[in-house]
Amino acid sequence: MNYISTRNAARSVGASQAILQGISEEGGLFVPERLPRLTPEELVALGHMDYIGRAETILSHFLTDFTPAQRTSAIRAAYENNFEGGHPAALKKLPSGRYVLELFRGPTCAFKDMALQLLPGLMAHAADNVGRGGETLILTATSGDTGKAALEGFKNAPGIKIMVFYPAEGVSPMQKLQMATQEGDNVAVCAVRGNFDNTQTGVKAIFTDPVLKATLSARNIFFSSANSINWGRLLPQIVYYFSAYADLLSGGDIQPGEVVNFAVPTGNFGNILAAYYAKGMGLPLGRLICASNQNDVLAEFIATGIYNARRPFHLTLSPSMDILISSNLERLLFHLLKQDDRALSALMDDLKTDGAYQVSDEVLAALQADFFGGSCDDQRTTATIKAIFEREGYLLDPHTAVAMAVTDDYLARTGDTAKTVVVATASPYKFAEAVTEALTGRRETDAFLATEQLAALTGLPVPAPLAGLRSKAVRFTDVVDKADMASAVLRFIE
Repeated sequence: MNYISTRNAARSVGASQAILQGISEEGGLFVPERLPRLTPEELVALGHMDYIGRAETILSHFLTDFTPAQRTSAIRAAYENNFEGGHPAALKKLPSGRYVLELFRGPTCAFKDMALQLLPGLMAHAADNVGRGGETLILTATSGDTGKAALEGFKNAPGIKIMVFYPAEGVSPMQKLQMATQEGDNVAVCAVRGNFDNTQTGVKAIFTDPVLKATLSARNIFFSSANSINWGRLLPQIVYYFSAYADLLSGGDIQPGEVVNFAVPTGNFGNILAAYYAKGMGLPLGRLICASNQNDVLAEFIATGIYNARRPFHLTLSPSMDILISSNLERLLFHLLKQDDRALSALMDDLKTDGAYQVSDEVLAALQADFFGGSCDDQRTTATIKAIFEREGYLLDPHTAVAMAVTDDYLARTGDTAKTVVVATASPYKFAEAVTEALTGRRETDAFLATEQLAALTGLPVPAPLAGLRSKAVRFTDVVDKADMASAVLRFIE
């Protein structure tokens, strides 16, 4: 299995190189040259495996220049002991019959742990496979959850430094505190004035800056990324869609071959793209419900074929989705364009210069064959959190509440009777202020007081990684302009 660039399909690399490099030289993203397909018998067999066995089965098709021992050691190190409850991606059935896929039982209480507990092991083996010495510098832009998950996954990793940038006013207080108190001798965190799109664009510019790359190369330091622009970040997310389907099969909720929908709260498009890849591999998925908050650029794109980032940017209760430029959409477009890298590059140039682009009717039809897009504002997010807790006894974080609300819209509009799984992406305690206000109507601005109130209201225990933040010292307080991000990187490596 080789990987090609979305902006130069002639560029082909193995899995190890794609993971180490993160992004292609011309700025394209690596995608598999083809998708493997699992047989119906193989899908049934997944139901008799634990999560580690499922991950080994799926990843073996993609990590073909890794030895079986390398794959197994990385997967076991990631999933054996790092997730509460014994199942990294537990499927929960609510009293009403709704299904929720819980992806927040890891060390940072967000779904990004599902990939970022695995990526460090993959990256270490990849460096061995290509014989690359020197040091790896991981740069990551985060809208909240990726940053902490990446920092936690890579802290004190030999031969690696990691620096995370986040929008200064674009994350929740708990997310900010998680990053600012991060431990480890090889980590750095820096806030950026502006929104996530500014932050993400700044990191991408650093990756393709020839002067900065030459400076690092002279010191035997090489760039990589822990964002989902890195194939090694996206790949592990495919596994939990197969796992959820396998749990539905083994639990008798569905029959082999029965179609299942997934609803995914979506910002940078990586999580829902993993579901698209799973469907392309033969998993019987129906509609992929792309749920946006008030920053509804994706919902509009799926409805009209027009991607227009020239719109007001909203700070919402679901900050990890406060994104107007969704990086992983580039991968989907490349596939829908039948791997036409010139056509894809033209769209990306339009986005860069004009802030917008429009796809053909043919591409729009292919998009709508798999995806439904919808959006939910803060008022409805709050109402959904309260309603689901009162009716189902289940507590949602604001991102998952957006997905739940958009799912209701989809079912009401289409009458689709297929079972639908809502992907739960974060612990509600990461957004305790918003969730507590949704239940009580009163806003508590102190994150720890809100956490205590939420625990008293619901009787649900506070996850240990969040409860322990109160006693941690703040280490990182730097705030820079977008233009100064490269200088911050140089200060870090010096």
